[in-house]
Amino acid sequence: MSFRRPRIGVVRFPGSNRDQDAIRAVELAGGEAVPIWHESEDLLGVTGLFIPGGFSYGDYLRAGAMAAHSPVMRAVRRHAQAGGPVLGVCNGFQILLEAGLLPGAMLPNRTLRFVHKEVHLRVERDDTPLLSRLRKGEVLQLPIAHKEGNWFAPAEVLEEVERKGLVALRYCNPQGEVVEEANPNGALHAVAALVNPEGNVLGMMPHPECRVDPLLGEPAGLPFLRALVEAS
Repeated sequence: MSFRRPRIGVVRFPGSNRDQDAIRAVELAGGEAVPIWHESEDLLGVTGLFIPGGFSYGDYLRAGAMAAHSPVMRAVRRHAQAGGPVLGVCNGFQILLEAGLLPGAMLPNRTLRFVHKEVHLRVERDDTPLLSRLRKGEVLQLPIAHKEGNWFAPAEVLEEVERKGLVALRYCNPQGEVVEEANPNGALHAVAALVNPEGNVLGMMPHPECRVDPLLGEPAGLPFLRALVEAS
């Protein structure tokens, strides 16, 4: 009796540079990674999607702005609206924001510099499929690598995000306290990750795909990938 692994599409754009990491992470999490080029609306029968990091279209106009209008994003939108799981990381998160699948927008970091460092993150939700392997209140450590990670939203959108509990992760100190000095980019309310109201779309600035192999340290990113595979 053969067991078919869930097929996870890894969407590639010109400028993607974390796609190979994403493919390996999906495989380590038990899924079958399927590369999907940005010019195609055919999702090749996948049941889950991973939009990886990088600099799609060279970040022209704004990070993720051009990629959000690629043919593949029409298919991604249909997949998400049908309840299919979607994980967007770093540039993938930016693309999901630009495509309107998550609320708000990304501004340049408050330092106006590229930030590449390890950060601590407090888990705010554990009751959606893509966060099901985490525990609310636990503190994770993952790397970030971005220049536009300063999440922003108008006051009325910010209020709705908090009221609906759409924040998945917040930047914090090692003790789990959300303090200004732990915020690496100036994001409002220390937002590091968001989910949509239905809970099937997750966008996050930290890179879980970089922490799935014990050889590289504590595999704190593996729960995100396993949850994506299990939800697919």
